[in-house]
Amino acid sequence: MNTNKPTLLSDQWVERSLKAVWHPCTQMKHHERFPLIALSHAKGSWLYDQDGHRYLDAISSWWVNLFGHANPYINAALKKQLDQLEHAMLAGFTHPPVVELAEKLSALTSNHLGHTFFASDGASAIEIALKMSFHYWRNMGLSDKREFICLKNSYHGETLGALAVTDVALFKDAYGPLTRHAHIVESPDSRNANKGETAVDAATRALKDLEKTLQKNQGKIAALILEPLVQCAAGMAMHDRSYLVGARQLCDQYQVHLIADEIAVGCGRTGTFFAVEQAGESGIWPDFLALSKGISGGYLPLSLVMTTEKIYQAFYDEDVSRGFLHSHSYTGNPLACTAALATLDIFANDHVIEKNKVLANAMTESFTWAKNDSNIEHFRQKGMILAFDIKESVTSKLFAKEFFKEALSKEILVRPIGRTIYIMPPYTLSMDELDILSDGIEKTLHLVLQNKD
Repeated sequence: MNTNKPTLLSDQWVERSLKAVWHPCTQMKHHERFPLIALSHAKGSWLYDQDGHRYLDAISSWWVNLFGHANPYINAALKKQLDQLEHAMLAGFTHPPVVELAEKLSALTSNHLGHTFFASDGASAIEIALKMSFHYWRNMGLSDKREFICLKNSYHGETLGALAVTDVALFKDAYGPLTRHAHIVESPDSRNANKGETAVDAATRALKDLEKTLQKNQGKIAALILEPLVQCAAGMAMHDRSYLVGARQLCDQYQVHLIADEIAVGCGRTGTFFAVEQAGESGIWPDFLALSKGISGGYLPLSLVMTTEKIYQAFYDEDVSRGFLHSHSYTGNPLACTAALATLDIFANDHVIEKNKVLANAMTESFTWAKNDSNIEHFRQKGMILAFDIKESVTSKLFAKEFFKEALSKEILVRPIGRTIYIMPPYTLSMDELDILSDGIEKTLHLVLQNKD
């Protein structure tokens, strides 16, 4: 319970918010029936509202919070940086946090990706990667290579460039006339495997569709963009690592860039720091790798695109028009970079990747009940992402919203994607908290399904 008496109760803050704040990706009228939570503070895995109620943050506040809220180590680093440099433009200037962060990230790729361009949010990082790819080919005298390929049901952000490579009907129907056409190829989603097939079979079939598209559009494709191993907004659609190996080979064969969108799946979520490390024995490296969300530990807006020396050199020239023409006012903000450096320190000092293997196994065991529930199908897990689908025959149109609402009453914050229930918790989740989470989700599911009619 929060011992500090707030000046206003939750209902009062909610009323003011509904009048003044336009909330993201939200039909505001729905808040007439579904809750808006007025938060007071947070600590560790828990969020607290203005009335002192708590909620276990099972989705890391939209997949960003890695090491718990109000993490003491990150807090201390930011407080120190505040007294040194809060912000300066990165055009014509530099500073230690941005240099050190770029160097550490490059080292994590064994220097395969040695140049980092900074921005502030995931969609902006995707815009950067798309523009860099197009501009690279133009600088190389191949200006016809200006089209992109994305996977079916892909999601890469909501700015216009990112929406062009996003295959979500809701967004395409609303904003499609404003975006460029992209080629959409079959997803390697393991749920697409036919009876008797494996996840490898589904990936192989998807690779054949990709190759067909590359053959048909030779000389026109700039890049293929994908989320390695897990298409998150597609309902945590997981695929076999063989797809990444094959996609890299095909991109090389047809002279096409590979853009790895690791905004959600990077920073240890899938079991390695970068998801692409799991492709083959030594992994594969894309031409562009986008990070955001967890890279700053969930503290401050930060995104970035890493790329190769070869691509960097294609822009290195006296001619300004051959340089990369993109900027953000808060590019490489020292505070955001400091939060990211503290995040990387925690990874290294606390052996997080190894510890996460233990926690991931505990997650599997804790959700054994879901494997045996007749209402559930496609139980799946990739590292610190666990998901399962509720059979369509037992769900209602409002299932996701009803589940969210009921789970809050059991101190659990989860946001189903359609009929997919998933957890993507902070890496600091305790075994006791995991038990609370699993038990709360099981009870919530049974109540929602009982009341669906």
